[in-house]
Amino acid sequence: MSAPGDRLEPGGGAGLIRGPHHVDPPCRHFPLCGGCQLQHVDDASLSDFVRDRVAGALAGQGISANIIHPAHISPPQSRRRASLRAARLGKNLNLGFASEGSHRIVDMQMCSVLHPALFAMVAPVRTLLHPMVGDRRAVHVRMTLTDQGVDLMLEGIEVEGLAATESLTEFAQRHKLARLTIDDGYGPQTRWEPDPVTVSFDGVAVPFPAFAFLQATADGEAALVAAVQTALAPAKRIADLFSGLGTFGLSLGNGKAVYTAEAARDLVLALKTAANRSGRQMAVDHRDLFRRPLMPAELDRFDAILLDPPRAGAREQALQLAQAQVPVIAYVSCNPGSFARDAKLLIESGYTLESVQPVGQFRWTTHVELAAIFRR
Repeated sequence: MSAPGDRLEPGGGAGLIRGPHHVDPPCRHFPLCGGCQLQHVDDASLSDFVRDRVAGALAGQGISANIIHPAHISPPQSRRRASLRAARLGKNLNLGFASEGSHRIVDMQMCSVLHPALFAMVAPVRTLLHPMVGDRRAVHVRMTLTDQGVDLMLEGIEVEGLAATESLTEFAQRHKLARLTIDDGYGPQTRWEPDPVTVSFDGVAVPFPAFAFLQATADGEAALVAAVQTALAPAKRIADLFSGLGTFGLSLGNGKAVYTAEAARDLVLALKTAANRSGRQMAVDHRDLFRRPLMPAELDRFDAILLDPPRAGAREQALQLAQAQVPVIAYVSCNPGSFARDAKLLIESGYTLESVQPVGQFRWTTHVELAAIFRR
């Protein structure tokens, strides 16, 4: 694997002469483990890669931003959510990330990206699952670091009988889990939850459905919030579209009137509960913005719009925003390609792309996020 500045050996040799940006990977599982693709490049090259992914996507649509800031990269061992796989290989049980483009599971003995609290659960979960996973059967292990600790969900296992049930309870108690959930194919079933599991935004605790969406790192979440905070600060009325659990609506909406729209019912109920308890001036709407986007007349009631759509982007909503007169739009994206497509619609309607902040929450991967500001 090459890095910027590497050279091939002279005379047609197949060897690689390392350049100044080629570094030794910190993890012994690299490059077989599919959790990382770029551990062999230094921080400067990684930052350039993240920024160039955003700039390249915009250039592909013929767009230039006034400012593309240097990329913000989350530090090692900061990932607070992970989805691992477990499968039996002979007498052994492998637990870890799958190799890229393969079903091969690299048995995780170390990890340079997971938060230490999550990695500390890998060995105990491997031991727990060993008698439960049969041949040719894959199990998904999903972990999230919440306010109360590690929220663990096991998908694809069956727990039958009193002894198996008691072993799960004892495991959850011994490892001080926030919650233990089992999904045997018929939906999540909570087996242990001594206190209601929550995640907090700006001091507001929000009930957390099992393995619901959460920004990958607290550091990356803070960077995205900071990137849009100044632009939205003067606004008194904000619409938070594709709001999820209220990451941005709660973090930015204290003292403001906030409308949120989200299609996932469990997230809507969680956010509504948190908003009511906190006394925030927040209206929570269960609304599918792909099928029923806010129309221009609805959008123009707000001083600013924030949207954080899934990877497919927000084309239907962007078409309506292009016809609206909202002075400020903050667009948070996890896909530079779909973002650039939507940005083109907004720019062609008269918006200016003022700034873009690239963010690399998934350190050492090709996954890139960003926060952008548009002004009418």
